[in-house]
Amino acid sequence: MPRPLIVCCCVGLTPAHLGRDTPRLTAFAEQGSSAALSGVVPAVTCSAQATLATGVLPQVHGIVGNGWHFRDLGEIRFWSQSQGLIQAPSVWASIRRRRPLKVLKHFWWYALNSDCDAVVTPRPVYHHDGRKSPDFYAWPRDLKPAVRNKHGDFPLFSFWGPTAGLASTRWIADSFRTAFDHARPDLVWVYLPHLDYDLQRFGPTGPHLAGNLQDLDACAATIIDHAAERGADLVFVSEYGLQPVSQALFPNRLLRGADLLTAVDNTAGELIDVGASRALAVCDHQIAHVSVRDPDDLPAALDALRGCGRAYVGSERAEIGLDHPRSGEIVLVAEPGTWFAYDYWQDLHDNCRRPDFARAVEIHKKPGYDPRELLFDPHGGKFRAMTALLRKKLGFRYVMEPCPLDTGLIKGSHGRPPANPQDGPLLIVGGSLADAGWRRPTWAMTDLAPQIERHFLG
Repeated sequence: MPRPLIVCCCVGLTPAHLGRDTPRLTAFAEQGSSAALSGVVPAVTCSAQATLATGVLPQVHGIVGNGWHFRDLGEIRFWSQSQGLIQAPSVWASIRRRRPLKVLKHFWWYALNSDCDAVVTPRPVYHHDGRKSPDFYAWPRDLKPAVRNKHGDFPLFSFWGPTAGLASTRWIADSFRTAFDHARPDLVWVYLPHLDYDLQRFGPTGPHLAGNLQDLDACAATIIDHAAERGADLVFVSEYGLQPVSQALFPNRLLRGADLLTAVDNTAGELIDVGASRALAVCDHQIAHVSVRDPDDLPAALDALRGCGRAYVGSERAEIGLDHPRSGEIVLVAEPGTWFAYDYWQDLHDNCRRPDFARAVEIHKKPGYDPRELLFDPHGGKFRAMTALLRKKLGFRYVMEPCPLDTGLIKGSHGRPPANPQDGPLLIVGGSLADAGWRRPTWAMTDLAPQIERHFLG
């Protein structure tokens, strides 16, 4: 019988990061092998993880980004968690046709409504009065108390937002050991997000990088040591590398200026009227899916978006693996040094009718990804947050608005293919995986699932 296999995703880790600041990961790679990994477009978490788990591109599995325009609902939704959204069979489903296989997802995305034997995933509590409390979901039922009793509550506000940092990744790595021992799985998918924070805040290079790599390396060492103690094989993988950016582009403002995007005004400010808009852009890092309801409006939309990245229209989307019904009729890929902001309000003054969630951490309400949620507004953001926390403790109604509106504060992004493979994703294979199929000079992200299938089936 094959040994258990752990697939550990270190977000943002690239071949260029192996070296002095990652001694455990580098030694692990030297004992086995490492290679640059040809990724997917868009180079974002949900799309990449779906490809790693299925072996097919977004044009097949349908995860065309971290969110998309749900045309049947007339809504833009980000960060849905149901595995049922993936429209291709997982590698473990294929393996189970020929042999039993126990699977654990530990903070790997699309972990709800899942066919995995064990799951641990973030799941905040959204209270009726508007409060948000840290929590996580675990299955089977006895796994949650086993994890919580040993490791405490999941530090949700260290997982995303202005205070996101090492605590969440350390908790994930430490609790992985408990979940692994409890579930005794054959195949594990685990996710370490640490590099995703400061490398977006401050860029992929700079004085902050060494400490971030050292912190990640220590968490990866927890996985390496536990795999060795339990006789499991281990593979490290990443979804993308971060790229330097200095400018945001605003496709929704351009579409609105051309009278293609419509907003509705209410007491919450201006909101995109998704159903009434002739065109709108779902912005996701360096990718934007532009929905164009009427084909006759395509020329007008393209004209409005001229200079806003590289446009792939209709059948051209197949060139980047995004010809899928969930994709926009136009897919924009940002030029180097730029990223797409979701902002659609035109008046930039303080008294404008921007939505009330603009300065908040609201990953589900915003009609696009917003990396500014990782930052405190340098003009009073921490003070606003402290004031809100005080009101919360006193039992008063409060609004948490710590984030800036200035897109120029963001220094790192991802989504477009890297110019240099050394700055893109990688795959590290442990020395215990001696089979020649694991030792190859180059990998595509679509190669991992078939290799896992061969690992378990021969």
